[in-house]
Amino acid sequence: MGFDSKAIERAEAALNSMSGQFSEWLQQEITSLEACRQAARTEGLTGEAGEALYARAHDLKGLGTTYDFPIVTRMGASLSRLIETRELRNIVPLPLVEAHVDAIKAAVRDGVKDVDHPVGAALVAELESRVEAIFPSDAA
Repeated sequence: MGFDSKAIERAEAALNSMSGQFSEWLQQEITSLEACRQAARTEGLTGEAGEALYARAHDLKGLGTTYDFPIVTRMGASLSRLIETRELRNIVPLPLVEAHVDAIKAAVRDGVKDVDHPVGAALVAELESRVEAIFPSDAA
């Protein structure tokens, strides 16, 4: 089975042709994230609203870099880790969830695309450290 470099070139060209729409698509994701946050405020994190918020965070984890916002990928990953399961959503502090959503929105609004930005770097580091303090990873 050979490596088809032409297929990869075609895929990259197709992705580049769509890049003009990335900003619009990312804004749609942010609008959806905010709607899910509002639902979670009303209904709580443990039911369908929390599951929907997790789905949006997980989507942003996967799409941030594609949309040229790798910092959104990091923030989405941190939020996903925080609310991944119903059990976690039952104990997680809502203000930390809110901080993640606000940070994602601010990064997109202000064009903070990656952790090379000093404010972005500090913000994502703080969010990740707060999540790590609550749910330490198994890495030794």
